[in-house]
Formats: sequence, structure tokens, C-alpha cells
Amino acid sequence: MTRILLVVAAMLSVAGCRRTDVRDFVVEVPEATQADVSAIASALAPYGGVDKSSLAFDASARRLTLKYDSMQIARKNIEMAIAKAGFTANGVTPESIGATRKKK
Repeated sequence: MTRILLVVAAMLSVAGCRRTDVRDFVVEVPEATQADVSAIASALAPYGGVDKSSLAFDASARRLTLKYDSMQIARKNIEMAIAKAGFTANGVTPESIGATRKKK
């Protein structure tokens, strides 16, 4: 009986120790170009949880793909950081958060 309780207690303690949850995220950035990727990467730099080395931009689809840790940052925060840099991100516009749109 004591062994069973120890095993159950050990299983419960391990289950609560989740520290990372890395996910893929696709961001539609309709006005961005390949040249803008460095500005977007710079906008994401202060935020923990975004794997900056995973940033990939599909210029023909105007789509940015990245990996992020959902235990550290939410998708909406990523979209807002990109909008703050002046680009629409999945419908979040710079104007909707009080930022200035990137001039072309």
C-alpha cells in the first residue's frame, strides 16, 4: 500500500513540472517583405519564449513562421509586438494598438 502511494505521489509531482511548451506559429504579415524580417526579429528580441533562429519568411505568401514557448509568451503578444513594429500581424494592425504603420 505504501509503495502504491509513493508511486502515485511521484507521478503527480512529475505531471505538474511542465516547463516548456514549444509550438509553431504562422503569422500573416501582408505588407512585410523579406527586407522587413530583421525589423520584425528586432521587435521580438526583447520577448522571452520566441525562438528567433526559427523565423522563416515566405515572401510570396507574406507569411512568417516561428517557434515559441507558450509557457513564456502568448500568440497575441507576438502579434502585438509585430504590430508595434509597424506591420499588420494576423489582423492586428499597428493603429489598433496605437502604433505607427511602417512607411514604405
